[in-house]
Amino acid sequence: MNHALPDTAPGFDQPIAVLKHCHDRIRKQLDTLSRLPDHLAAHGPDQPARQAAQAVVKYFDQAAPLHHADEEDNLVPMLHTVATGDDAATLAALVPGILQDHDAMDAMWQSLHEQLAAIAAGNAATLDADLAATFAARYSEHMVLEETHIAPMAKRLFSPAQMAQLGAAMQQRRGIVADGPATGDAVAALRKDYGRATLDAADVAADPFVQFNTWFEQALAAKVNEPNAMSVATVDAGGKPSSRIVLIKQYDQRGFTWYTNHDSQKGRQLAANPHAALLFFWPELERQVRIEGAVEPTSAQESDTYFNSRPLKSRLAAIASIQSAPIASRAALEQNFAAAEAQYGEAPPRPDHWGGFRLVPERIEFWQGRRSRFHDRIVYTRQPDGSWTTQRLQP
Repeated sequence: MNHALPDTAPGFDQPIAVLKHCHDRIRKQLDTLSRLPDHLAAHGPDQPARQAAQAVVKYFDQAAPLHHADEEDNLVPMLHTVATGDDAATLAALVPGILQDHDAMDAMWQSLHEQLAAIAAGNAATLDADLAATFAARYSEHMVLEETHIAPMAKRLFSPAQMAQLGAAMQQRRGIVADGPATGDAVAALRKDYGRATLDAADVAADPFVQFNTWFEQALAAKVNEPNAMSVATVDAGGKPSSRIVLIKQYDQRGFTWYTNHDSQKGRQLAANPHAALLFFWPELERQVRIEGAVEPTSAQESDTYFNSRPLKSRLAAIASIQSAPIASRAALEQNFAAAEAQYGEAPPRPDHWGGFRLVPERIEFWQGRRSRFHDRIVYTRQPDGSWTTQRLQP
């Protein structure tokens, strides 16, 4: 499973050459994919196999969706604006098939992705050779069609200004700003197309807690950066909202639990308005989960149990800090910590103002990113009898 050094890529001042370079990279990844089943049969998921699988996953998860978006959102629409006569007829005949190819290849990739991710992790030793061959053949035919008809048409019809427009759009899609600071227009143009997975109402669990647990476990397996981090949005008595990131510490059929200083801003706001919204965002999986409901304090026993499980310095910090209150300096904060450490030593008690909050959900929405912002959204709504209904929402 040897890998050649990457070829030097053309600049975005040559956008059609960049698209051709993408095709060349796709062909290299397809070649690796095609050779992987035989290698696995002979050697199992050894280091070269794992590295090869990881490289294929990385390319088709990240670069390939951008390439498809270049074609769907920029190249093809721009061609439609300038093509006439035979060129317009060629586009009308070919574009529907090109878009169908993208959808078909995306669907095949979902199955291949799961297999390759398991191989990359060393947890599987087989790959569906027929599916890999079908995927490679469909992609290869698709690229030949584009290189034979679409790319030459663009090179012939686009003016230098249109080529620059296409190159700029491709740069912006990749988060590349050519020169100087990001302008308002450049920021507005930044976007990432999603395409790693799908979400269908027929595939989700009947119980939203089961569905959340499935996604949370997948986030852990994917090594998402702090999968337990969630935004907590609260509203004060005057209706003014605020939000912050906290770490979830427990979830079960009762709800979603975190711990904090009850005299903090969020604690005071929840005392005035005991409702909140949580948001988990797992960009590595192109997923988010939105949770809304009423909030209640955890019992003193639960708060004691969790407080006493925390590292000693975290317990002392909870005593030393009057969360959200102003303080003159970092030095003053350190002095407060030293005083708490001197007073309580190895056994600091839980302060009365420190404990847990549990959000009891009334609505849980699972959001899966999809291409062209046509996302999948499935929402669970709690009914008066405690049961849940599911419904698909428009993106």
